[in-house]
Amino acid sequence: MPATNLDSVNTLTFDIFGTVLDLAGSLIPPLDLLLKNCETPTSLSGKDVWAQWRLRQRIEQYQDNMLMLGHSGYLAVKRRALMYTLRSLKVEFSYNQLDEFMEAYQLLNPFQDAIDGLKRLSTKYKLVMLSNGEQHYLEHLAKNRIGIDFYQILSAETVSQFKPHPSVYRFAAKKLSLEPQQIMMVAAHSFDILGARHSGFRGAYINRYDLPYDESDYVPDITTGNFYELCDILEV
Repeated sequence: MPATNLDSVNTLTFDIFGTVLDLAGSLIPPLDLLLKNCETPTSLSGKDVWAQWRLRQRIEQYQDNMLMLGHSGYLAVKRRALMYTLRSLKVEFSYNQLDEFMEAYQLLNPFQDAIDGLKRLSTKYKLVMLSNGEQHYLEHLAKNRIGIDFYQILSAETVSQFKPHPSVYRFAAKKLSLEPQQIMMVAAHSFDILGARHSGFRGAYINRYDLPYDESDYVPDITTGNFYELCDILEV
């Protein structure tokens, strides 16, 4: 999808998990190992668990937002969602096994197109991480797993909400001292683009998973399959 007029945009905010970092590629192998060490139905694979686990993670975050429980922690939500998923699939596990598995989150690998794209985009825009992860965890990932010097790293934890709550995007605009239309959210999840567009941001949907966009008036300005295409559209 070609870009609409984006002359006002000088800053790009990025979702990290699933957009820059390859969650499936990083977590399915340790999931296979977890299942091997647990009492598991024989036909069940890490890929099967991942498909259901990802959906449950979003529900956990939405529940926290709707019940006004605050930001209970990105990694804590992932752990709770995994427990629910494994129990629903009749997998018997111990808490120690889960704790050992969760260490895989410290070793997430980035998509190559994202790394190459971030470097190209940095020649024209300020790059800001805007994520549901905790601040210290995001700083670890930026330094040790992504290797990109972001202009700022902003955590939804600061406003005690998970994206796509509007307060996260409003906080980012205020923190950056920018008008919302000067910022473009880049994400591989339509809910994140929807939330950003609703808050006045521009939006670039990296549809690397070939999924439909939500039925909404808050549509992305750009839709691409990867960061290379995004860079070409933005002429960097």
